Amino acid sequence: MNVHDSERMAGLLETAGMVAVEEAGPARIVDANGDAVPDVVVFNTCAVRENADNKLYGNLGMLAHIKETNPGMQIAVGGCLAQKDRDTIQKRAPWVDVVFGTHNVGALPVLLERARHNADAQMEILESLEVFPSTLPTKRDSVYSGWVSISVGCNNTCTFCIVPSLRGKERDRRPGEILAEIQALVDDGVIEITLLGQNVNSYGVEFGDKLAFGKLLRACGQIKGLERLRFTSPHPAAFTDDVIDAMAATPNVMPQLHMPLQSGSDKVLRDMRRSYRSAKFLGILDKVRQQIPNASFSTDIIVGFPGETEEDFQATLDVVEKSRFATAFTYQYSKRPGTPAADLPDQLPKEVVQERFLRLTALQDRICAEENALQIGTKVEVMVTAASGRKAAETNRLSGRARDQRLVHFSVPEGAPAPRPGDLVTVTITDSAAFHLVADPDLADYQLRPSRAGDAWDLAQADSCGVPAAPGTSDGARPAVSLGMPTLPVRSA
Repeated sequence: MNVHDSERMAGLLETAGMVAVEEAGPARIVDANGDAVPDVVVFNTCAVRENADNKLYGNLGMLAHIKETNPGMQIAVGGCLAQKDRDTIQKRAPWVDVVFGTHNVGALPVLLERARHNADAQMEILESLEVFPSTLPTKRDSVYSGWVSISVGCNNTCTFCIVPSLRGKERDRRPGEILAEIQALVDDGVIEITLLGQNVNSYGVEFGDKLAFGKLLRACGQIKGLERLRFTSPHPAAFTDDVIDAMAATPNVMPQLHMPLQSGSDKVLRDMRRSYRSAKFLGILDKVRQQIPNASFSTDIIVGFPGETEEDFQATLDVVEKSRFATAFTYQYSKRPGTPAADLPDQLPKEVVQERFLRLTALQDRICAEENALQIGTKVEVMVTAASGRKAAETNRLSGRARDQRLVHFSVPEGAPAPRPGDLVTVTITDSAAFHLVADPDLADYQLRPSRAGDAWDLAQADSCGVPAAPGTSDGARPAVSLGMPTLPVRSA
């Protein structure tokens, strides 16, 4: 969801005449170290965990000296942390030019121009959504896959979560708007769509249709050219049988489900106000496996929630063992001011949380390795991605995602045509590790299916060969912008 928000911000800035630093070409002004200095740096922030605060203020501190030597540069901070901290950002980092919240992303270009014109910092934080983000321009990271928001906000009251207070109550888009956006993306060459929502399967609550999400999945199945459909993240309490039926009956819905567990202890789930229990969670996985036998599952788990006992933690280990997750995103509980959990008694010592965290990750790593080993010898269809593994140069392998979302590194047999990002290859898995699969097929065991997404990749590469100059700039280049957390040079004092 944060990546998708960043795509919206990038689209707004591009529409305002800016261009990403990496696309600005060699004409960009550089500092004494030869590093590109952007005209605008935008931080899109999260507030779910404490380390987001630390990363933001650390990066802002690194930028202070750079801005001092490049006074025309502007810095903007948006997203959930901006919504939460408001005045704090400008107090701790007075060199920040613009602070904007989660409800007014569309105001970013105007705020930047106002700050430049007035030579004064601008802050605008709205308490409710101004414009639904999906109506804003977008600069997508990928030509072959795309994100589509079906709702924003959350109606739940999980005691550990700060999101509802920063994103507001759930707002649902009308089905026709969603399907029209998906169709437009498919017409541009996209073959994979991920539907986004804070609780994606509660979609329809705003207009009173409890079956709306299952209907939406089935409707997406009718879109010609959409080969892969995913969604994240559903809430177990709202996960109904009609959604499972829709997943099984809709061929382009991928056999993969991300289902946040958070804890396997019913007591901790109650303290978290998660409104489901471990038996219901496991029951959902069983029902999905009955209808989609090859489905893979991923999850989120919090370790060290206030009051979690060793018995509670063991219950989490037991559920993880039974669930056989292909992937798990594990977190140590992070105390967030303003959430009910922050005031609960029995906050656990750091060393206890760390020890439990290591036990959980060791268990899940073992399960990942075991589940991946079961894939050896199976044929999988892989959608090739632009990114390759860190050892790609020495292994000469490309990378992609299987239908069940597993990462696959594969080689192209000698004499076989090489795929483009967005193309689909079918290969047999020959080896595995905890976090990826390997396929080194021979020529007879390698099938390439070129796709419209691959064609779109070729077109995008041709379009990016040069950046046209904009009038009114001294070096013939448009103002350059860096979005998110930049990589900055470390300067000695």
